[in-house]
Amino acid sequence: MQNMLTVYTDGGCSGNPGPGGWAFVVFEGEKELAAESGGERQTTNNRMELSAVIQALTYILALKRPISSVQVNTDSQYVKNGITQWIHNWKRNGWRTAAKAPVKNKEYWIQLDGLASKLPIEWKWVKGHAGIELNERCDALVRKEMDTLLES
Repeated sequence: MQNMLTVYTDGGCSGNPGPGGWAFVVFEGEKELAAESGGERQTTNNRMELSAVIQALTYILALKRPISSVQVNTDSQYVKNGITQWIHNWKRNGWRTAAKAPVKNKEYWIQLDGLASKLPIEWKWVKGHAGIELNERCDALVRKEMDTLLES
């Protein structure tokens, strides 16, 4: 189990667009390495979902040690399908969708693709709001970030 990391991420918005938050937790076996969150005043659900994974992978790479595997658990089909399937065609098509429209959140996808290429990642979709402990924890951190932005 050495150097095998498990990551849970979540992102969300109050309104879309609106104030949003992102969060991640990273575990190595049973040991929690990090739980971090942040937010933006004016953003979208998809940008926050992407930001959560970008921040988690940035944290892992900053550990500067060998990682044998990373399991990223996200409740966002957009993130999972985007990074495992759609991105290949987007890059081939000059960052255009099958309908020839510009890819939304291109700068986030480019950043995520660059980070993901440096790690052995298994992408896993998990059902949101289904009682999965670490997904629920990320969701609570996201809500806290949104509440803080709504109150200020």
